[in-house]
Amino acid sequence: MFLRTSSRRRAAASVAAACALAVTLAGCGGTTKKDSSSDNGGDVKATDAKANPDAPLKKGLKLAFLPKQINNPYEKIVDDAGIEAAGEFGGKGKEVGPSDASASSQVSYINTLIQQRQDAILIAANDPNAVCGPLKQAMKKDIKVVAYDSDTAKECRQLFINQASSEEIGRSQVQHIAEQLDYKGEIAILSATQNATNQNTWIEFMKDELKKPKYKNMKLVKTAYGDDDDQKSFQETQGLLKAYPNLKGIISPTTVGIAAAARYISDSSYKGKVVINGLGTPNQMRKYVKDGTVEQFSLWDPKKLGYLGSYAAAALASGQITGAEGEKFKAGKLGEYTIGKDGEVILGPPTVFDKDNIDDFDF
Repeated sequence: MFLRTSSRRRAAASVAAACALAVTLAGCGGTTKKDSSSDNGGDVKATDAKANPDAPLKKGLKLAFLPKQINNPYEKIVDDAGIEAAGEFGGKGKEVGPSDASASSQVSYINTLIQQRQDAILIAANDPNAVCGPLKQAMKKDIKVVAYDSDTAKECRQLFINQASSEEIGRSQVQHIAEQLDYKGEIAILSATQNATNQNTWIEFMKDELKKPKYKNMKLVKTAYGDDDDQKSFQETQGLLKAYPNLKGIISPTTVGIAAAARYISDSSYKGKVVINGLGTPNQMRKYVKDGTVEQFSLWDPKKLGYLGSYAAAALASGQITGAEGEKFKAGKLGEYTIGKDGEVILGPPTVFDKDNIDDFDF
């Protein structure tokens, strides 16, 4: 059901951890979240509505994907896969969104989708709280809300489709680059936006991992933000290398950032001297792996993330699930999933890509 790789023994431990987490999500029953307050947005309250796991998926469901920004290549892969999945169960999906990843840029789109009476809104939030008001209004009008990739505040959606365990993603980024650097040297993080929920969660786990004794000879000197903009990420990479002449590695847990950093280093004197690691897609990183700029990087399959999100939204809109812990639903060819704590559904462990396996993937 998930991507697999055998080329890196060091990925095995993190994969096992994520799998263990997925199988421990158990229980049954359910309530649905409704907004019982006024139209200006309030807490979404639970009702005594029950899930009907035997209910068929409704035909003609309208699903709207709202990415961080409309021109993000990674999110385009996710959304296109989700839209295609909607066709499998007789639904119709579309993608709408802002051209920038600022905190409030998604608000007007949510309001429009409410007016259009979409059956479900799937959102990769630029900010966990800025979108809460309109999302609560959507749920009050019985529009289901599914966060994916980057979560909202928990009370502002029914489900969060997480790529993998957030802890595993964060810690593994440090583990991988530490092995490449022999656990010595200064490192920096090149993130997306300062408010991105997923980025900040991963970074906190990175920092916590670095507190362990085995990293005593490594130092995180700075976290920079490229705002998921290619040119700004390129410039931030240049700035990090100039500001920290002893920098040995950069972790970029964003597909835009890692590609921009690799592009800068590939044409500079830093090639072969500064390690780049993080999260990227095989197609955007292939040339940098093959020319020796990047030894390895990680990611889950974004097509499967969008596919899972689409089926989860359909299950919600059809009454099969309400978002309660322990409920189960089927996600087409991916099989059955169980909802965990706080409405989280985990896709599965990421894959480590390198020269030995990168040509096995096309996305």
